[in-house]
Amino acid sequence: MKRILISAAVLALIAPLAQAATAENADAKALRAECASQHAVKFEQPADANEYRFVYNRGEYRGEATSGQAVSCGQTQYAEYLASADPVRVMSAYPTAAGRPQPAKKASAAK
Repeated sequence: MKRILISAAVLALIAPLAQAATAENADAKALRAECASQHAVKFEQPADANEYRFVYNRGEYRGEATSGQAVSCGQTQYAEYLASADPVRVMSAYPTAAGRPQPAKKASAAK
């Protein structure tokens, strides 16, 4: 009986932490929204009823363009945006840097 109660107590304590680790906080969502608005996708003509528009950035899939909705940034695009964004805001969104996308390392020159 004690094992069941201890297990239930541990699960009750761990559940909010696990949910917080998987969900992005409001600051991270705001940074993602700013990245999407800064890299907005524009088309000259509206899409036909049976037309789908898939958006790519440097070969990385960003999403499907639909009218009235911003297309989210790709992972590398978002990482580059975070590298140039205000460090205070980035640290408030990712205090431990866990889950924060890192920009791709540039290939070093051959020696």
